[in-house]
Amino acid sequence: MKGDEEYLAGKHPVLEALKAGRAINKIFVSSQAQRHLVQPIMEEAKARGIVVQQVDKPKLDRLVPDVQHQGVVAQVAAAAYYEVDELLARAAERGEPPLIVLLDEVEDPHNLGSILRTADCTGVHGVIVPKRRSAGLTPVVAKTSAGAVEYVPVARVANLTQTMEKLKEAGLWIAGADVGAKQGFYETNLTGPLAIVIGNEGQGLSRLVKERCDFILSLPMVGKINSLNASVATGVILYEVVRQRQAKSAKGNG
Repeated sequence: MKGDEEYLAGKHPVLEALKAGRAINKIFVSSQAQRHLVQPIMEEAKARGIVVQQVDKPKLDRLVPDVQHQGVVAQVAAAAYYEVDELLARAAERGEPPLIVLLDEVEDPHNLGSILRTADCTGVHGVIVPKRRSAGLTPVVAKTSAGAVEYVPVARVANLTQTMEKLKEAGLWIAGADVGAKQGFYETNLTGPLAIVIGNEGQGLSRLVKERCDFILSLPMVGKINSLNASVATGVILYEVVRQRQAKSAKGNG
């Protein structure tokens, strides 16, 4: 796992990071912040021996210029990135068929944050993003994920298509989501070891990625615009995976 120093902003993300035992160097709290709102953070930081420094609000604005910090900023090692093998090991530890999400150049940090949030809710074992042309684990992503960035491992890879081949060798089926596909995802068995590839907001799946998918799934579209936001599409598919897996489990126990 590796990462560089960066800043995490907002009361909820900072508190979640503290509770999850994330490596935090220092916490800056605005001297204008309402005491009762930052008290849980102060107490948690004290319990963990982390320095809390009171500063004026303009300093926080400079540290995280594009983020609503709510008077709290933590100086942390960037959310650690994992290796792909660690994601698969997580599934094995839980005795579950792997469920991995790959993002093909999803560049909007809000989308990545929302996807991490849904991934946590649906039991995804990890998310894989490419190093280039992709949102990384920034403070905006952490805030949008509502704390899920602490619980869903994210791997960054140099080459997404090579990673897809590696996942296939590990026994996973690769399903790409694409508007033009013939195969509906409701009709497809999604209960086995599975990796779902979501394309970017504008172009969808790139050609090389699409060619390496075992099958391409479409989402039913009945409206006029014929496209779904990347995070919404991910959520719809992941909940169908959950539904199918729970139904299979209930059948097996029945």
